[in-house]
Amino acid sequence: MKYIVLVPDGMADYPIKELGDRTPLEAARTPNMDHLAKFGRLGRAKTIPEGMTPASDVANMSILGYDPKVYYSGRGPLEAANMGIEMQDDDVAFRCNLITVVEDTLIDYSAGHISSKEADDIIRFIDKTLGNERFRFYPGVSYRHLLMAKGGRRLRLEEVQCIAPHDILNKSISKNLPKGSNAQAIVQLMEGSRKALADHEINHVRIDLKENPANMIWLWGQGKKPSFPTFQERHGLSGSVISAVDLIKGMGKLMGLDVINVPGATGYYDTDYAGKANAAIRSLDDKDFVFVHVEAPDEAGHNGDLREKITAIERFDQLVVGPVLEAFKHREYFRLMVLPDHATPVSVRTHTSDIISFCMFGSGITGKGFLNFSEKESEKSDLFFERGHELMNFFLKNDTDENTLPGGKA
Repeated sequence: MKYIVLVPDGMADYPIKELGDRTPLEAARTPNMDHLAKFGRLGRAKTIPEGMTPASDVANMSILGYDPKVYYSGRGPLEAANMGIEMQDDDVAFRCNLITVVEDTLIDYSAGHISSKEADDIIRFIDKTLGNERFRFYPGVSYRHLLMAKGGRRLRLEEVQCIAPHDILNKSISKNLPKGSNAQAIVQLMEGSRKALADHEINHVRIDLKENPANMIWLWGQGKKPSFPTFQERHGLSGSVISAVDLIKGMGKLMGLDVINVPGATGYYDTDYAGKANAAIRSLDDKDFVFVHVEAPDEAGHNGDLREKITAIERFDQLVVGPVLEAFKHREYFRLMVLPDHATPVSVRTHTSDIISFCMFGSGITGKGFLNFSEKESEKSDLFFERGHELMNFFLKNDTDENTLPGGKA
């Protein structure tokens, strides 16, 4: 049996007046996902456990079948794993965004989706200027980077109260800086970066080109070294993960999944959708399972860009779901699941904890005749998982049509 999970990050949304009170998914043209719904099973799941932040790391951990309440230790360590940065037990890793601020307001959590080449120069400059034996900065992709605090647990830096930058768009910097009795060193780095980057040559060029400058770093998502049982140990399956972002790839590495890097996978609107689909299909020549993550719908949600969100959903359907379905629909033993990790509504421009919809299709799954794949249509299903991490076990079961299951009902 071959198992395929396709995740359009942040695709879930709310009804929008301009769309006739439809969601972006309901308004988008998605013939392939609608086919899955018609001949497969829809359902709903809670991927964000009660009391946890609605973040992509938490949600995707749930989808992969790991209870975040048990295994989650922070976002930074997951990204460090993919970047090949070795963590010690007393280290703390922070996610480091390049952002744009104007006076006391954060206006862009991504510094205009700065290129990786520009960002590499800036982060290396920050490391040279502000780094030391305790704090080291490492360049990642676009605006997404890492700060490693060596021995940070001795300073209890994992307890600092940080806010994600995409949660404070157009809000005060000073009112949302990290808090806590042990936050001073982190705040000093952030404030120091603003002084250091004020006259950086790359920012002068970006301003001349009317692009947002990377004029400050924002530290958040910190955590200690994580530990996971492998996917093979849990499910007896070999597998791969495909994504443009270090967060998802690092999570996959820690779970023992092979990371497939796709040239042209950018983590933004211009990502190579078809390249990801083709890589997923090829990976199943010698693997049992593949997890494909596409960031574009989430970025559109954060940007409040309705047109781009609908476009990202349609491209995902056409260029990812379509080719995968075509490659496997005539095979006897395969199973496909499509679902967003969480909602990123364009109206609020950040993640929410709303229940998400999923669709399963393939061997052993009896079609229920749903009209399409959408939030509204999935509400007609009685298949619901209060504990989202139990969905993976159900997806991998030999028979998904049994009458009872843990954490939900069929």
